[in-house]
Amino acid sequence: MMKFNVAIVLLLFYVVSCSDNESTDKTTDEEVIETPEIPTEEPEEEPEVTWKTIPVPAEAGEGNVWEFQNMSDSFDYEAEAANKGAEFDAKWTDFYHNQWSGPGLTEWKRDHSLVKDGYLQMVASRVPNSNKIHLGCITSKEQVIYPVYIEAYVKIANTTLASDVWLLSSDDTQEIDIVEAYGASYSELAQADQTWYAERIHLSHHMFIREPFQDYQPTDAGSWYKDEVGTLWREDFHRVGVYWRDPFHLEYYINGELVRTTSGAEMIDPNNYADGEGLSKPMDIIINAEDQTWRSDKNITPSDAELANKENNTFKVDWIRIFKPVKAD
Repeated sequence: MMKFNVAIVLLLFYVVSCSDNESTDKTTDEEVIETPEIPTEEPEEEPEVTWKTIPVPAEAGEGNVWEFQNMSDSFDYEAEAANKGAEFDAKWTDFYHNQWSGPGLTEWKRDHSLVKDGYLQMVASRVPNSNKIHLGCITSKEQVIYPVYIEAYVKIANTTLASDVWLLSSDDTQEIDIVEAYGASYSELAQADQTWYAERIHLSHHMFIREPFQDYQPTDAGSWYKDEVGTLWREDFHRVGVYWRDPFHLEYYINGELVRTTSGAEMIDPNNYADGEGLSKPMDIIINAEDQTWRSDKNITPSDAELANKENNTFKVDWIRIFKPVKAD
């Protein structure tokens, strides 16, 4: 009987012991199992939009994409008025595209254009002992030809002078005005309100015959663009561009919006000055300020007091970019 009881006790101890070990093993297993961390995906950063990557608002055409052209310029360098330096000289001639010194009271002068603080700047000053005005003018060393999209980011000068970005053929017979604007709301010398011009940008082109001189440009109301809120263009920078699609089609864009289309022979060259070829010649890019005869003849020209305000009489260009449509890969 004693042996039986001892056997029973030993059996019970073994059972209990195994049960405890199993329980311990399970607990140990639970303690060492680690839940794997699920990696969290970092949100992709949006690429920085630069002057190069702002979308071109014009359509490149079926199967085409826009290709950035190296003749574009960010003006993110310094070019002193008296000595522009190699970076400027690689892309620009520091004057008009021939030796003409300018219209009306204008006298273009090389030291009246400069690049500073990230801007191309065209400044104005009185020619000593004269009613004329010294102004800046530069010309691209490369020419452009359609199809091409050209856009500049500009701040119109707060003056009766013209702030211009334009294209001109070598023989001066074909011209496309990307921006032509007059920022001042008042002319001191003419004692005349100029708000009508301050609210508008002239978007036009010219077809010329030089001898005897003849000049055609559209005269429809749309050639003087005014937005719905009456923006004064001198107050901020604005993108102004033109898509020269072909000899008979121009599209004008302001701040990325299509604001004017000039298309067809009746709008481009109704007098057939180009013998049916339209706007077909390679053109220089010209950036300048000028005093235009049709305004100074009416005494709409800066007074000495107005010219003393240098900031008001400085036309600024942040960048100019050029794109060509090419076949997509």
